[in-house]
Amino acid sequence: MNSNVIYKIALLKLKGIGSVNAKLLLSYCGSAEAVFSAPKEELIAIPQIGEITANHILSSKEEAISIAEEEIDFVEKNNIQVISYYDEQYPNRLKYCDDSPVTLFYKGNASLNAQKMLTMVGTRKITNYGKQLIKDFLFQLRGMDVTVVSGLAYGVDTEVHKACLEYQLPTIGVLAHGLDAMYPARNKKLSKTMLEKGGLLTEFTTNTRPDRENFPKRNRIVAGLTDATIVVESGESGGSLITADIAFSYSRDVMAFPGSVGQEHSQGCNNLIKYNKASLIETADDALRLLGWQRGEQTKQNRQKQLFLDLNEVEQQIVKVLMKQPHSAEMISVKSSLPLSLVRTHLLNLELNGVVRISPGNQYTLN
Repeated sequence: MNSNVIYKIALLKLKGIGSVNAKLLLSYCGSAEAVFSAPKEELIAIPQIGEITANHILSSKEEAISIAEEEIDFVEKNNIQVISYYDEQYPNRLKYCDDSPVTLFYKGNASLNAQKMLTMVGTRKITNYGKQLIKDFLFQLRGMDVTVVSGLAYGVDTEVHKACLEYQLPTIGVLAHGLDAMYPARNKKLSKTMLEKGGLLTEFTTNTRPDRENFPKRNRIVAGLTDATIVVESGESGGSLITADIAFSYSRDVMAFPGSVGQEHSQGCNNLIKYNKASLIETADDALRLLGWQRGEQTKQNRQKQLFLDLNEVEQQIVKVLMKQPHSAEMISVKSSLPLSLVRTHLLNLELNGVVRISPGNQYTLN
């Protein structure tokens, strides 16, 4: 493993540096390794860093590197990907969230940039009604190549991951601790099975306990990783509502299943719907309609091929990039080797002609 991976991990361990400043440092210095070799004068010159933060970096960098070198052994032995903010493998949807992590640890084979991604969350005190909603919903999605994300907690999360495995849907669990442990412990076997058709993702290094403050951090990844968040069941408060609020703040679609009036396990969902924070859904087709996803993918592909022939050369290059997965204008420019100004101009034409649309996170998607 190259030395730059050590610095990607060490960036997490610098004292007084949060994810926003870490990404700022990466942007100005060019790489994680360059952050650690930058002199004080160069660090101070970076906007929003200043002398105090520069001193934090300089005083803690040796300890951070030492911790990262120990972490590398675990990463290499367990075939874990260390993904930095500017790496191509970094989740595109998450990248456009201001508070997204600077470094992620991932083990699995499901793409973090799959074309269709949904989050499903809810109460730990799931009812039989909730279990049936999950099974029916995910059964209806089988064959749709939708990747489903949840938090591997008790209740709804666990049932979501199990149903995904049953119906052959890729599923990713986001953890509030390092990949060296599993909380809750009873999901250890489930998590291993998920690695065969899915994955496990975290921003935390080894020996990180699943402490209370880590769960809201975990929830922002759960919300930012996908196109939409679906709340299955929830009381009047709880982690799933935090996830829904975060998704709403990210301008992502939020959906909820309605429940009986006055029932504790339905109050959270009903409130999301009542206060216009979530769309009411009853079936998978409701979610597909809200997201503009089509069941007849083969027909859609044939229509796109015909459309491709009617476009000019620049538009064809843009559409070719978008046929694989949604992208921002900046990423389209990178992948097509076209100037960003030219990409923006033709994206506007394509949007006006109904060929593309802007999805949450400023991602362009083919209609």
